[in-house]
Amino acid sequence: MPEETFVIAGASLAGAKAAETLREEGFAGRVLLVGDEIERPYERPPLSKGFLLGKEAREKAHVHEADWYDKHDVELRLGTSVASIDRDAHEVRLSTKEPVGYGRLLLATGASVRTLEVPGSKLQGIHYLRTMADSAALKQALAHGGRRVVVAGAGWIGLETAAAARSYGNDVTIIEPEPAPLHAAMGPELGGMFADLHREHGVDLRLDQGVAGFWGAGQVSAVVTSGGAEVPADVVIVGIGARPNTALAEEAGLEVSDGILVDQSLRTSDPDIFAAGDVANAYHPLLGRRIRVEHWANALNGGPAAARAMLGQDVVYDRIPYFFSDQYDLGMEMSGVAAPGEYDEVVYRGDRASREFIAFWLSGGRVVAGMNVNVWDVTGDVQALIRSGRPVDAARLADPGTPLADLA
Repeated sequence: MPEETFVIAGASLAGAKAAETLREEGFAGRVLLVGDEIERPYERPPLSKGFLLGKEAREKAHVHEADWYDKHDVELRLGTSVASIDRDAHEVRLSTKEPVGYGRLLLATGASVRTLEVPGSKLQGIHYLRTMADSAALKQALAHGGRRVVVAGAGWIGLETAAAARSYGNDVTIIEPEPAPLHAAMGPELGGMFADLHREHGVDLRLDQGVAGFWGAGQVSAVVTSGGAEVPADVVIVGIGARPNTALAEEAGLEVSDGILVDQSLRTSDPDIFAAGDVANAYHPLLGRRIRVEHWANALNGGPAAARAMLGQDVVYDRIPYFFSDQYDLGMEMSGVAAPGEYDEVVYRGDRASREFIAFWLSGGRVVAGMNVNVWDVTGDVQALIRSGRPVDAARLADPGTPLADLA
């Protein structure tokens, strides 16, 4: 396809890996990668982990070296976005007003943070974490220590940024409306473990209450909870989730519902338009339903899968959702989906008291998710158990003497 132009909307990890795969697979046409940030494509985990903690240089987060795009004849347009799509004409219009025809189009537009729309929400000192610039600003606010930090939300971003704030010597309070951290992601038992972890590291964790507003004269000075308490704050971090950036797809008439709807090949309702990463709500053949995954691994693997599908290859994207987190001395990896209502039993293997164990979520005796905590090199076996779909004996699953590979 030497004359064809492939446009990638979103210079994200998914978009950059898609461009890389197009070249690796021999596509010789024009590849245009468009991103509205001024930073070249980067990975997001360091923003709440290594980079925020001051342990990793900014450059380490980038997907490619600065000269990679020129060397591989990928046109990288930064500070630019795709403003509209004309599906009939097979043309996009950039924010610069430039029209660009396409043979195939990939939407990797990602997600945007959910914001708190409460009194005082525009005060200085209130931080959200989505971009490299956000992380750099937050690191500057935390790095000197001795500040009063309030974190709104005990999800992954909230917990990781709370741990980073404590590592710099700040006082930290977390405000969370659910009865436990990560309640929706893994239930009360494991959420309780993360609550204990943070309390042991000096975090004031206030559950079953939300944020009602902020006080301050220009600069935030306190957070008001839904229970009426005022919590002093020099820095506020809001981590209450993200919403998929679907406006471009909606305006083009593509099917959208909690993300851009795509099939198992990551193709949208238009056969020449694909979507990958945070924005894609994809049919997952193994799970038998749609799922939208915001984690790093989905962008890492989904971009290449979409690129191959754009090239006409037979693609079935059925990766097991995967996530990892590091907080204080706890490292964990999670595979699968453990949402409320999707499991009926949790089985543990190892020592929960010392936080060296594997937790398995089961539905009808089948493993649907697994999390290894300070136990390593088992992700492949955990994912094999999930993929097998076979019932397992809970006693053998809990027995460290029974190899996981034997159960799968």
